[in-house]
Amino acid sequence: MELTPSEIVAELDKYIVGQNKAKRAVAIAIRNRYRRSLLDEEFKDEVKPKNILMIGPTGVGKTEIARRLAKIVKSPFVKVEATKFTEVGYVGRDVDSMVRDLVEDSIRMIKKEKMEKVYDKGKLLAENKILDILVPISKKKNNSKNPLEVIFGNEEKEEEIDDRFIEIRERRNEMKKRLKNGELENRIIEIEVEETPNSTVEYFSGLGMEEFNINIGDIFGELLPKKTKKRKVTIKEARKIIAAQEAQKLIDMDEVTEEGIKRAENSGIIFIDEIDKIAGKDYSSGPDVSREGVQRDILPIIEGSTIMTKYGPVKTDHILFIAAGAFHVSKISDLIPEIQGRFPIRVELDNLTEENFKEILTKPKNALIKQYQLLLETEGINLKLTEEAVSEIAKFAYISNEQYENIGARRLHTVIEKILEDISFNAPDLKEKDVILNGEYIKTKLMNDIQQKDISKYIL
Repeated sequence: MELTPSEIVAELDKYIVGQNKAKRAVAIAIRNRYRRSLLDEEFKDEVKPKNILMIGPTGVGKTEIARRLAKIVKSPFVKVEATKFTEVGYVGRDVDSMVRDLVEDSIRMIKKEKMEKVYDKGKLLAENKILDILVPISKKKNNSKNPLEVIFGNEEKEEEIDDRFIEIRERRNEMKKRLKNGELENRIIEIEVEETPNSTVEYFSGLGMEEFNINIGDIFGELLPKKTKKRKVTIKEARKIIAAQEAQKLIDMDEVTEEGIKRAENSGIIFIDEIDKIAGKDYSSGPDVSREGVQRDILPIIEGSTIMTKYGPVKTDHILFIAAGAFHVSKISDLIPEIQGRFPIRVELDNLTEENFKEILTKPKNALIKQYQLLLETEGINLKLTEEAVSEIAKFAYISNEQYENIGARRLHTVIEKILEDISFNAPDLKEKDVILNGEYIKTKLMNDIQQKDISKYIL
């Protein structure tokens, strides 16, 4: 069942505080994909995704919204920095690599899903393999006689062979019961593990200097024997390793590749961060890579083109592109008109308020205070912060952003690390396991970092 826009926003609210405009925009974009999938085939290709441009300073949730969105709707996702790309003819990352990375993520996702479906069969096969290691089966009874054995009188009696097989069968049944009961989990056994092939051949595409890194194994298939190495592991660990290997053998990789490309083309999300850094005219002379040149290289991918990957051609027509930038120095109008036209939905994210900081500390599923409480709980420390303490942390984080560089919610990490530095360091040796932090403690720890006279100018 596809999620409605309100359900998508509700899921995002569990992790991200505020920014409702951005959440609504991405929720509508995802719902439009579902609507498109219900259209007739002849009209389906005509409906293009409405790409989104997020504007706002660092640390307000731009990347987190896109990443969480992809996780919620199980879409292939890749985040790229616009500044890492270089213009055609220069050594560096080719813009096509963002699509190749997306396909890799999509195939990895499909493979994982298919392996989960056959994992139970893999576990059963793993148990049989472990049993073979613990109690090896000797050669089966063979009616044909070895001429040398007849000549030299070494022929084994049929009764002895039968007795041996009965003994092995009983030992295997006994060992099977012990395995199922978990009595042998810590026993060390030697298993064979398939090595990941490292042999790659590198060649350069005609459109820049991006390496394909095609595996020789992909080209020659079964002609190359798979390398294996022996490892000594516990039976508990052996179960996981062998089960994963057997599950992988049960899935059809051609089908995985086909589905992976299809999902990347129709459900993929590419997040282009720091797009404002490649905006603006180039007035410098010399061999530097032009920012406008990089924009022109990215443009065909956003407009819709076919990119060659080692898995085959991939169309970018229906991939959703979400771009983000602070646009402090440059303006959106500094982007080339064609790029501007390809991002029809513009969303401005709000600066975080003091109240937002308080919510970030306590409300989300992965709230910062919860994270630190769980970490210290492993040392037996029961950490609690009073409401006044949370308010003080939010206040200091907000003022620090106003006073220094505005780094959004990331400021909270700095502030909390400073507050909990002594507790974290001494946690293993603390005799008092209940630690309660109040507002006065927070003020004492942070007053040296922010001078009172500097605070006064922010109080109206």
